[in-house]
Amino acid sequence: MSSELESSAEPINMNLRRAQTLVENIIHVLQSIERVAPERQIRLVAISKLKPASDILALHNARGITKHDSHFGENYFQELVEKAATLPRDINWHFTGTLQSNKCKALASIPNLWAVESLDTIKKADALEKGRAALRKTNNSVDKLHIFIQVNTSNEESKSGCQPSEVIDVASHIINSCPSLQLKGLMTIGAIARSKQPDVPNEDFILLRETRDNLAKHLGLEKDQLDLSMGMSDDYLAAIEEGATNVRVGTTIFGERPKKQDAKVKDDVVS
Repeated sequence: MSSELESSAEPINMNLRRAQTLVENIIHVLQSIERVAPERQIRLVAISKLKPASDILALHNARGITKHDSHFGENYFQELVEKAATLPRDINWHFTGTLQSNKCKALASIPNLWAVESLDTIKKADALEKGRAALRKTNNSVDKLHIFIQVNTSNEESKSGCQPSEVIDVASHIINSCPSLQLKGLMTIGAIARSKQPDVPNEDFILLRETRDNLAKHLGLEKDQLDLSMGMSDDYLAAIEEGATNVRVGTTIFGERPKKQDAKVKDDVVS
């Protein structure tokens, strides 16, 4: 499973035992998804924050075996910038962390950034539009940037996201005023306590689905034209049962994360 990167002069040295474990983990997740929703297309975003580039490359190289579409998610702007510059260009990156207005233009300038899943204001949409539009002027092969509107379904002050009542305004602005962006759907993180209650219907998932249904009706779309990004390692199967089409799974695939100050993107690069 060794590989030389398309976008870096430095090869990455991978531990084959670690690579095998990662492949086994992601196959397990994909099989679990298939058992729960055998007739549906569910996108698995492997959340690789604070994990080394070698982990991502191992899974990317094994995509012929795993059938995973190389969708990886990052929470931190600088980490995503470094990994996108280091790893192959055909990885589909998702930004899933808190979105800062002053980082939007640079973020949208990453050519293989497939989606931003944490948009919550019109101002940030405009900043992403500027960055993506500028990139597409210089490279017409770059696709529109997919956008998920983050909704604070749990109404927690500690959580980012707009209120359900604000979704239509943000979505309409994206559609009408941001030609370099494509509205993809809605996203929620939800309350941690609710994710720990597998036998109780998750109110966050239900509210996000209802908000999506209302938005689709307002826009004259079919419900399945808008994705639902909800569910993480503890509750992704429950989320799928509630209608999720995009799940974000990290620790179940990669294991426990190091502390942020200890994480390194390139600590395994051979000099």
